[in-house]
Amino acid sequence: MPPLALLYDVHGNLPALEAVLADARAGGAQRFLLGGDYGLFGPFPAEVVATLRALEDAAWIRGNVDRWGSEPGEIPAEEELLVRAIADYREALGDEAADQLGELPEQVVLDGTRYCHASPLSDLRSFLPEPGHEDEELLADAGEPRLVFGHTHLQFRRPGPRGVELLNPGSVGLPLDGDARAAFALVHDDASIELRRVEYDTELTVGALRDRFGPVAWARRSIKRLVTAEP
Repeated sequence: MPPLALLYDVHGNLPALEAVLADARAGGAQRFLLGGDYGLFGPFPAEVVATLRALEDAAWIRGNVDRWGSEPGEIPAEEELLVRAIADYREALGDEAADQLGELPEQVVLDGTRYCHASPLSDLRSFLPEPGHEDEELLADAGEPRLVFGHTHLQFRRPGPRGVELLNPGSVGLPLDGDARAAFALVHDDASIELRRVEYDTELTVGALRDRFGPVAWARRSIKRLVTAEP
C-alpha cells in the first residue's frame, strides 16, 4: 500500500501546498489525510480548497477555523481581527464552500489511528511537544494506539498517556516552530512515520497577502508568522 500523506493547517498557502504535494508524491503517497484549517488567514483560500478537492483519495476532517468560517455570527464583535479575517475568507472562498468545510467531521479513524484537529476533546485545546498535566484529559476516550492532530503548528512526535503515540505532522502553510519550511508527514505501509519539511517560495505567499488584502491586521500577522515561523 502506498504511503498516506498527513496534511494539516494549510491556511490558504497555495505555494506551500503545491510543494508539499510534489514532495509527498515523490515519496510515493497516493492517499491523503487532510487535517483541517484549509483557507483562513492565507491569500489563496479558494485555490487551496480546489487543489485539495482534486485529490483522488483524500479523507477530510474539520479544523477550528473551518468551524469559525462557517459560523461568522458566532464570533464576538470585539474580536475585530478574526471578524475581518472571516469576512475576507468567505468573500474569497464563497459562502457555500465555507459552509461545507464547517460541516466536515471532527474526527476520523483510519487503519487503527485516530485523526482529529487539536485533540479528541476539543478543536482548540491540543498537546504540546513536552508532556503536560492536561494530556490525559485531552485524550478523552480515544483508545487507538496512535493519535494524529495539528492545530499548534508544531511538528513533533512523542509518547502520550495510556501508551498512545502522539503525532503532530506540523503545518503545511504556517509553521510556528522556528522553521519556515512547510511541514507534513508520511505514514508508510509498516505504520512507520516520516516527518518531512519542504522549501517553498515564501515570498510569493507574502506578496500575495499584501496584494490581495493590503494592510489589514490579520494579513500583517500572517506575514509576520510566515517570515519568522513564530507565533
